[in-house]
Amino acid sequence: MVVATGDAVRCEQAWAVLDGVLDPEVPALSVCDLGIVREVRPDGNGLEVVLTPTYSGCPATEVIEQNVLAAINAAGLGPAHVTLQRAPAWTTDWISEAGRRKLAEYGIAPPGPAARADGAVPVRFFGRSPHLRLACPRCGSDNTERLSAFGSTACKALYRCLSCQEPFEHFKPI
Repeated sequence: MVVATGDAVRCEQAWAVLDGVLDPEVPALSVCDLGIVREVRPDGNGLEVVLTPTYSGCPATEVIEQNVLAAINAAGLGPAHVTLQRAPAWTTDWISEAGRRKLAEYGIAPPGPAARADGAVPVRFFGRSPHLRLACPRCGSDNTERLSAFGSTACKALYRCLSCQEPFEHFKPI
């Protein structure tokens, strides 16, 4: 598809606007940092924003969709609509480097890679291994322990730093 110059500028402006739409569950990240905005493209006289939810049962999906449309319309870039694209499935590898930095600054340990360098996604089982040590996002120590497999949301686990005694969440790699 050939995109007209005006459409290309409008799409670029939409990306800039969406970079300011925060994730309702992790408000340190924008929907772009999180990697759930897959595409912005012209659609007739409007815009189509393609989103991939972090998982199919994510309770924040509807709120994100509403916030995305509100931001696009507030910027005068509408009309717009959202298309949910569930394949390929979202992975934490889609979180941007800026997003990973923002997670750590917010006090959440960012996830490690979910896929191997060759693109294969291994099946992993995460038990209560005393050998899995995460760096504390507050003091940097790797003297940490997992307290719970689930934190404030299903995508995070709860840890504690044994050096500074501060609890923190870890965004699980998926």
